[in-house]
Amino acid sequence: MSNPGNSTRAIFYALGANLGIFAAKLAAALFTGSGAMLAEAVHSLADCGNQGLLLLGMKRAKLPATPDFPLGYGKETYFWSFLVALMLFSVGGAFSVYEGIHKLSHPEPLEKPWLAIAVLVFSIVLEWLSLRACLQEINQAREKNSLWHWFRESRNSEMIVLFGEQLAALLGLAFALAAIGISMITGNPLYDAIGTIGIGVLLIVIAVFVAIEIKALLIGQSAAPARRKEIEDYLHSHPDTMEIHNVITLQLGPEIMVSVKVGMDPELRTGDLIRQINKIEVDMRQKFPEIKWLFFEPDNHA
Repeated sequence: MSNPGNSTRAIFYALGANLGIFAAKLAAALFTGSGAMLAEAVHSLADCGNQGLLLLGMKRAKLPATPDFPLGYGKETYFWSFLVALMLFSVGGAFSVYEGIHKLSHPEPLEKPWLAIAVLVFSIVLEWLSLRACLQEINQAREKNSLWHWFRESRNSEMIVLFGEQLAALLGLAFALAAIGISMITGNPLYDAIGTIGIGVLLIVIAVFVAIEIKALLIGQSAAPARRKEIEDYLHSHPDTMEIHNVITLQLGPEIMVSVKVGMDPELRTGDLIRQINKIEVDMRQKFPEIKWLFFEPDNHA
């Protein structure tokens, strides 16, 4: 199995970068009056809160199982990740579109645009370093697969959200830099407003893609297809199983639940059958350490 990557490390990198970027962009927005810069400052502030929610979700997911939640709290990380996607859509995207429309209706000349450009360049450098740290963790998990394949197949909700945020942030900064640059060259502040709207639309589109992925995990998605196939292949090759009738997996945060129905030697006595089942379960947990719940049913009928 590939290394799933260190989500916590990547989140703290992003949090540190966004705190610095927020402070710089807010100061520049107040000095320049740039709508695109203000939209970017709000986006960075929202990202700081979002990363705090991701860390909260990861902590809550480690709570032990209870009678009310017999399979634990692993899926709670999906709830907080989905909430982050909603905030990216509303606080980031919708606010930026609103601010851009307001600037279109009431255009104002930019003040000290060179300061805004300096802050944007500084922010792009920090955001790229943060995105690179995120990609380093993702690359450990995706191996030779494309980023799009990883995004669609990954069951790590924190990394899905973080990657979406970082990508949106970097592209948004590029939009803001282009908008302010064109406004400086042409002397027309409407380009700044258009750039602000563009940032909002970008955030909304990425938030929708992220929300779709997290929604599947919330509903109850299986383990990743590659991992599910490895489990099935392992059961097929195990010397104590004669036929595989059914294998069900359920992703629960970083852990998974597996339910299997297999055909075994019908001539076995009850005690021998129990010993074989216990041996298979021990072997599976050693081979797939992320299996926390394993339900094994021997049956000679599908």
